[in-house]
Amino acid sequence: MVVRKEKKSRKLRGRTRTMSWGRVGQHRKSGSRGGFGAVGFHKHKIIWIIKYAPNWYGKHGFVSVKQVKKYRHIKTINVGELNELAKTLIARNTAVKEGDLIVIDTIQLGYDKVLGEGVVTLPLKVIAKSMSELAKKKIEEAGGTVVLLEKPVEA
Repeated sequence: MVVRKEKKSRKLRGRTRTMSWGRVGQHRKSGSRGGFGAVGFHKHKIIWIIKYAPNWYGKHGFVSVKQVKKYRHIKTINVGELNELAKTLIARNTAVKEGDLIVIDTIQLGYDKVLGEGVVTLPLKVIAKSMSELAKKKIEEAGGTVVLLEKPVEA
């Protein structure tokens, strides 16, 4: 790049309307800077890319399919929230009961796993894909039962 011998600010002494750039909007809009944003990075600003951002273009690395499957988002719910849900179902008289137990199907609600945060005061029958040990312990201590559905074996 060409090195400027004198600073531009030296040329712009004496505040005038045009700062010596002429009359009709010269040196004013995006035309003087070569466009807004990333415009011209493969055209007239290629030297800037080579100098300041050499890794701007191209793909970098990959994500394996195994990682995508392994780290997919697991939707969770806590036992405290299930207890509150059971209370609202009882208040509306829409709770499904099996004897004294209030049945809550977390799979039908769209949750993958039940976690153990919160307090369980009602006897619940919780149907889930998976559950933490603490959640299982809290439900059973409150007089409830846990039904874990097995995942189908992949061929």
